[in-house]
Amino acid sequence: MSNERTFAIIKPNAVLAGRVGQILSEIERSALTLRGMRLARLTPEICKEFYQEHVGKAFYPTLEAFMVEGPVVLLCLEGENAIVRWRDIMGATDPAKAAEGTLRARFGESITRNATHGSDSPASAQRELGFFFGAYDLV
Repeated sequence: MSNERTFAIIKPNAVLAGRVGQILSEIERSALTLRGMRLARLTPEICKEFYQEHVGKAFYPTLEAFMVEGPVVLLCLEGENAIVRWRDIMGATDPAKAAEGTLRARFGESITRNATHGSDSPASAQRELGFFFGAYDLV
Protein backbone atom coordinates (compact mmCIF):
# COMPACT_ATOMS: atom_id res chain seq x y z
CA MET A 1 0.00 0.00 0.00
CA SER A 2 1.27 3.44 -0.85
CA ASN A 3 0.28 7.00 -0.19
CA GLU A 4 -0.36 8.74 -3.49
CA ARG A 5 -2.18 11.64 -5.08
CA THR A 6 -4.86 11.56 -7.73
CA PHE A 7 -6.76 14.10 -9.76
CA ALA A 8 -10.54 14.41 -9.76
CA ILE A 9 -13.15 16.56 -11.45
CA ILE A 10 -16.69 17.18 -10.28
CA LYS A 11 -18.26 17.70 -13.70
CA PRO A 12 -20.69 20.46 -14.76
CA ASN A 13 -23.88 18.42 -14.35
CA ALA A 14 -23.03 17.55 -10.72
CA VAL A 15 -21.99 21.15 -9.95
CA LEU A 16 -25.15 22.59 -11.50
CA ALA A 17 -27.32 20.03 -9.68
CA GLY A 18 -25.86 21.08 -6.32
CA ARG A 19 -24.03 17.79 -5.67
CA VAL A 20 -20.60 19.23 -4.76
CA GLY A 21 -21.19 18.99 -1.01
CA GLN A 22 -22.38 15.39 -1.21
CA ILE A 23 -19.37 14.40 -3.32
CA LEU A 24 -16.94 16.17 -0.97
CA SER A 25 -18.62 14.39 1.96
CA GLU A 26 -17.97 11.03 0.26
CA ILE A 27 -14.32 12.00 -0.15
CA GLU A 28 -14.07 12.86 3.55
CA ARG A 29 -15.83 9.62 4.59
CA SER A 30 -13.41 7.62 2.45
CA ALA A 31 -10.42 9.02 4.38
CA LEU A 32 -8.95 10.61 1.25
CA THR A 33 -7.41 13.99 2.05
CA LEU A 34 -8.17 17.07 0.00
CA ARG A 35 -4.84 18.66 -1.04
CA GLY A 36 -6.12 21.10 -3.65
CA MET A 37 -9.47 22.43 -4.85
CA ARG A 38 -10.41 24.98 -7.48
CA LEU A 39 -13.68 26.05 -9.07
CA ALA A 40 -13.08 26.67 -12.78
CA ARG A 41 -14.84 27.18 -16.07
CA LEU A 42 -13.16 25.15 -18.82
CA THR A 43 -12.80 26.55 -22.32
CA PRO A 44 -12.71 24.62 -25.61
CA GLU A 45 -8.94 25.28 -25.74
CA ILE A 46 -8.37 23.86 -22.25
CA CYS A 47 -10.50 20.81 -23.11
CA LYS A 48 -8.54 20.16 -26.31
CA GLU A 49 -5.27 20.22 -24.39
CA PHE A 50 -6.51 18.22 -21.39
CA TYR A 51 -8.36 15.60 -23.48
CA GLN A 52 -5.75 15.58 -26.26
CA GLU A 53 -5.86 11.78 -26.63
CA HIS A 54 -9.60 11.99 -27.45
CA VAL A 55 -9.56 14.89 -29.93
CA GLY A 56 -10.67 13.54 -33.31
CA LYS A 57 -12.70 10.66 -31.85
CA ALA A 58 -16.41 10.57 -32.62
CA PHE A 59 -17.45 11.30 -29.02
CA TYR A 60 -15.08 14.24 -28.49
CA PRO A 61 -17.37 17.09 -29.65
CA THR A 62 -20.07 15.93 -27.21
CA LEU A 63 -17.52 15.65 -24.39
CA GLU A 64 -16.13 19.13 -25.04
CA ALA A 65 -19.60 20.71 -25.27
CA PHE A 66 -20.52 19.13 -21.94
CA MET A 67 -17.33 20.11 -20.12
CA VAL A 68 -17.66 23.80 -21.10
CA GLU A 69 -21.38 24.14 -20.28
CA GLY A 70 -20.83 25.09 -16.64
CA PRO A 71 -18.30 25.29 -13.83
CA VAL A 72 -16.31 22.28 -12.64
CA VAL A 73 -14.54 21.56 -9.36
CA LEU A 74 -10.93 20.44 -9.79
CA LEU A 75 -9.50 18.36 -6.94
CA CYS A 76 -6.24 16.87 -5.75
CA LEU A 77 -6.89 13.92 -3.45
CA GLU A 78 -4.30 12.07 -1.39
CA GLY A 79 -4.29 8.82 0.52
CA GLU A 80 -3.32 5.17 0.49
CA ASN A 81 -3.95 3.84 -3.01
CA ALA A 82 -5.83 7.05 -3.80
CA ILE A 83 -6.19 6.34 -7.52
CA VAL A 84 -7.91 2.98 -7.08
CA ARG A 85 -9.92 4.14 -4.08
CA TRP A 86 -11.27 7.22 -5.88
CA ARG A 87 -12.16 5.13 -8.94
CA ASP A 88 -14.03 2.69 -6.66
CA ILE A 89 -15.94 5.56 -5.04
CA MET A 90 -16.87 6.95 -8.48
CA GLY A 91 -17.99 3.62 -9.96
CA ALA A 92 -18.01 2.46 -13.57
CA THR A 93 -17.81 5.09 -16.32
CA ASP A 94 -21.33 4.19 -17.47
CA PRO A 95 -23.68 5.10 -14.61
CA ALA A 96 -26.06 2.33 -15.72
CA LYS A 97 -23.29 -0.20 -14.99
CA ALA A 98 -21.95 1.48 -11.85
CA ALA A 99 -22.40 -0.28 -8.53
CA GLU A 100 -25.23 0.93 -6.33
CA GLY A 101 -24.18 3.74 -4.04
CA THR A 102 -21.24 4.90 -6.16
CA LEU A 103 -21.12 8.54 -7.21
CA ARG A 104 -21.77 7.81 -10.86
CA ALA A 105 -24.71 5.53 -10.06
CA ARG A 106 -26.18 8.23 -7.82
CA PHE A 107 -25.42 11.38 -9.83
CA GLY A 108 -24.44 10.36 -13.37
CA GLU A 109 -26.78 10.67 -16.33
CA SER A 110 -24.82 8.93 -19.11
CA ILE A 111 -21.32 7.78 -20.02
CA THR A 112 -20.33 11.38 -20.87
CA ARG A 113 -22.43 13.13 -18.23
CA ASN A 114 -21.23 10.84 -15.46
CA ALA A 115 -20.70 13.47 -12.73
CA THR A 116 -17.04 12.79 -11.92
CA HIS A 117 -13.62 12.10 -13.41
CA GLY A 118 -10.60 10.45 -11.88
CA SER A 119 -7.09 9.66 -13.04
CA ASP A 120 -6.65 6.06 -14.18
CA SER A 121 -2.94 5.60 -13.41
CA PRO A 122 -0.04 7.24 -11.58
CA ALA A 123 1.21 8.68 -14.89
CA SER A 124 -2.15 10.25 -15.75
CA ALA A 125 -2.54 11.55 -12.18
CA GLN A 126 0.83 13.28 -12.44
CA ARG A 127 -0.01 14.78 -15.85
CA GLU A 128 -3.53 15.86 -14.85
CA LEU A 129 -2.47 17.35 -11.51
CA GLY A 130 0.34 19.21 -13.23
CA PHE A 131 -2.05 20.50 -15.88
CA PHE A 132 -4.52 22.08 -13.44
CA PHE A 133 -2.42 22.64 -10.30
CA GLY A 134 1.07 24.00 -10.00
CA ALA A 135 3.10 22.75 -7.04
CA TYR A 136 2.29 26.04 -5.32
CA ASP A 137 -1.43 25.22 -5.36
CA LEU A 138 -1.16 21.96 -3.44
CA VAL A 139 -0.64 21.42 0.26
